Amino acid sequence: MSAHSSKHTLFAALAANAGIAVAKFCGASYTGSSAMASEGIHSLVDTGNQILLLFGLKDASRPADASHPFGYGLRLYFWGFVVAMAVFALGSGVAIYEGAEKVAHPEPIESAWVNVVILIVAIVLEGSSLMVALRQVRKEAKRRNLGMMETIRQNRDPTVFAVVYEETAALAGLVAALTGIGLAVLLDMPVLDGWTSIAIGVILAVTALSLARRCYVLMTGQAADPAIENRLREILDRVKPIEQVNEVRTMHFGPSEVLVLVSADFVDDTLAGTVERIVSDVEDGIREEFPEVRRVYIEAQSTARHREALEDIGEDADALDREDDEAENEPASATPH
Repeated sequence: MSAHSSKHTLFAALAANAGIAVAKFCGASYTGSSAMASEGIHSLVDTGNQILLLFGLKDASRPADASHPFGYGLRLYFWGFVVAMAVFALGSGVAIYEGAEKVAHPEPIESAWVNVVILIVAIVLEGSSLMVALRQVRKEAKRRNLGMMETIRQNRDPTVFAVVYEETAALAGLVAALTGIGLAVLLDMPVLDGWTSIAIGVILAVTALSLARRCYVLMTGQAADPAIENRLREILDRVKPIEQVNEVRTMHFGPSEVLVLVSADFVDDTLAGTVERIVSDVEDGIREEFPEVRRVYIEAQSTARHREALEDIGEDADALDREDDEAENEPASATPH
C-alpha cells in the first residue's frame, strides 16, 4: 500500500475526529453527560493518534544509511505501539474513571436531545472515515485475491489497520453512548450514564491491547505475507539448475519494505554466470508481483552444509524442514494469480 494512500486514510480520520471531539465536548459541557465526555476524550485521543502516525510515517520514510542499512521502516511500528498505549492509558483510563465518578455520584442529563444529535452526526462522520480506510483495504484485498477480513488480519501497515481498529471502536462507543444516554433518560436512571462511560472505556482497552499486540509482533521482526514465500517457491521450483530450496526467510522492515533470504542447492556444475542470471530473474519475478519486496538475497549452498550451519548456530534443521513442507502444502487460494 502506497504512502500516499496511507496519508489519505490518516488525514480523513484526523479531520473527522478533530471535528467530532469539539462537538462532543460542547455537548458534554451543555448536558453534563459523563458518556458524552468520555466520547469526547476518545475522539481527542484518536486525533492525537493520527498526528502521531503521520509523524511516524515521515520518520519511517527516511532513506537507508550506514547506521540503518535496511532503512527506518520499523519505526512506524514503534509509533503504532505508542498510539496503542495512548488509547489504553488516556482514552480507556480516563473514560473508566469518569464513569466510576458518575456511578458514585449520578446526576440527571439535561437536554439529552443535544447529545443524541451530536452522536448521530458523529456516527455518520466516523463511518465515512472508516469507509476511506476500508476502501484502501479493499484495493489490497483485490490485488492479493483475499477476503477483506483476511486482508485486515494480515495487513502490516499500522496507518491502515490502526485507523480501522480505532474507527471500529469509535462506532461501537458511539452506539453504546447513544444507547446508554437514551436508557438513562427514558428510565430516569442517570447512573446508566456512568456505566455507559465505563463500557466505552472497556471498548477502548480491548482495542488498545489488540493494536499493541499487532505492533509488538511487527516490531520484533514478523515474517512477510505467506503468499510471498509460496510464490517465491513456485518460481524457484521451475529453475532447473536448483536441486533443492533449503530455506526461505522473510522479514518486514516496514509496511512496504520486505527482506527475502533464500538458501538454494544448485547443481554442482552450474556456471557462475548462470547463477547470476537466475538470481536476477528470480528477483525481477518476485518484485513484479510483490512491490514491497525491496531486497532479495539468494545464497548458493549445499543442503548438507546448510543443515550443518543451522546446527552450528543452535537451530533445529528438522523443524525448518517441517515448516517448508507446510509452506508447500498451503492451499493454492493463498497465492495470488
